[in-house]
Amino acid sequence: MTDFLDEKRQEIASRLKELAPLVEEYHKLEAALQALDGVRAAPAPSPARAPRARKAASGTDSGTGRRGRPKGSGPRANEALTLVKEKPGITIPELADAMGIKQNYLYRVLPGLQKEGLVRKEGRGWHALEAA
Repeated sequence: MTDFLDEKRQEIASRLKELAPLVEEYHKLEAALQALDGVRAAPAPSPARAPRARKAASGTDSGTGRRGRPKGSGPRANEALTLVKEKPGITIPELADAMGIKQNYLYRVLPGLQKEGLVRKEGRGWHALEAA
């Protein structure tokens, strides 16, 4: 029985020797973490960028400085205008349902058509103008 106990004592002592450096590293890391807890990291500075030069307005943007086609000139705007002509007083939710699209797009398109003099708004409904 003594041999067994001596053997186990030696095994435990040997393992403790192996683990001692790891325990030491653990305590050092723990102390470093506690030291950093009170320190706030400064935000990384963003790299400075040179401002882009703007190109002269071309004929494709209607002189608005926008890229692409003018507002309200796409196929969906034309489809909305056709529906307004067919059903005077139609509302944006009704238009969206009929077209199978979300309403938010039409809240941008119809005021553009109104500025062009193609439609007018009465209450919640939209009506085509005679020029349309």
